[in-house]
Amino acid sequence: MIEKIKPSRSEKIIFIFLVFLAIFSFSSFFLIKNKCLFIKNYDPKNLEFNYPENIAILNVDCGNVIIELYPNVSPKAVKRFKKLIKSKAYDNIAFHRVIKNTIVQAGDLEFGKKGYLDYGKIGTGKSGLGTINSEIDTPFDFDKGSVALARTKKYNTEDSQFFIILRDEPLFETEFTPIGKVIYGLEALYKIKYLDKSEYVLRPDFINSLRMLVN
Repeated sequence: MIEKIKPSRSEKIIFIFLVFLAIFSFSSFFLIKNKCLFIKNYDPKNLEFNYPENIAILNVDCGNVIIELYPNVSPKAVKRFKKLIKSKAYDNIAFHRVIKNTIVQAGDLEFGKKGYLDYGKIGTGKSGLGTINSEIDTPFDFDKGSVALARTKKYNTEDSQFFIILRDEPLFETEFTPIGKVIYGLEALYKIKYLDKSEYVLRPDFINSLRMLVN
């Protein structure tokens, strides 16, 4: 007859510790893999808007980012943005410039397309529609969630690229052309891939789609 050996107190403690360690490791791995776990995905069908014709839905990996556009502030810029959205030009375009908790930028239609990224030129691409003039005269608070068209170091060079700020940037007023603000889903943008040592991202995240609520 085989005699059963009872585990000692220390052996029980070690076993319990190993079980908790395994659970913690598995949970940590799951949380790292599922970066969107605690991000709410807003369905525009369940929301009401005062001006539905000016609502754009930016879909990213962690859900919908709902933007209200302001044609009364920047009519030419919003018109260009809407035109590109309606042509589905922004689908599968990279977030090529991302600064942690500060800014995400996308919209390089020439060098930022998924499967056709040109890391040597990304950020310089054009839409083919030509540039438009800066619209910076109307007062606008560049607080967290503001959306604006990007430009070169010169004014009147706005085209298709746009950025969204993740913190207040009051010094951006009169520097960049505002086109709207995020009203739902800003938290999804904090999960966009970034690099610690560079503003420009290798193997970046992409816009899944960008659509107007009302076609």
